[in-house]
Amino acid sequence: MNNKVKGFTLIELIVVIIILGILAAVALPRFTNLQRDARIAKLNAARGSVAASAALLHATVLARANIADITACPGGGTANNSNAATGTVCTENGLVNLVNAYPDVTAIGTTAGILSAAGLTTAFNPTLVQLRADGYNYTSTGNVATFQIQGAPTIGSCQFTYTEAAANGAPTISAAVTTGC
Repeated sequence: MNNKVKGFTLIELIVVIIILGILAAVALPRFTNLQRDARIAKLNAARGSVAASAALLHATVLARANIADITACPGGGTANNSNAATGTVCTENGLVNLVNAYPDVTAIGTTAGILSAAGLTTAFNPTLVQLRADGYNYTSTGNVATFQIQGAPTIGSCQFTYTEAAANGAPTISAAVTTGC
């Protein structure tokens, strides 16, 4: 009669546990870095969207040459397409306010400006709740808007700013600060 019990020895189990521990110690920091990389990529994508939308709306205003639209925009209002100090332009989602022929900085929930033009959320003129649900934070002070990524360890160091265009100038979009992402 063969009374051999089949199974793993204690030493084999300890070796497997040690190998799994080493793998976890190596893989976990890399996973954390992927989250940081994802936040940086999201921040750079938002910055690119802001820059592209500002340029596109500026080109639209120049092409329309101060000639007001004759039909209302989706959501109401008629664009004057003015390249003066203030103006409006009609987009497929609604009316966007301009300063010196570029999107303006507006507070959340008021009129549409660079935040709405950039299309970071599915809502045209998003509320702070909608914006945060999509992983962004937005604040505006005077003529400067700050875009931040939610979930960053240091949210104030994972951002970029958009400053309204001055007369005869373009808006300033700062470099992305990623030290806190």
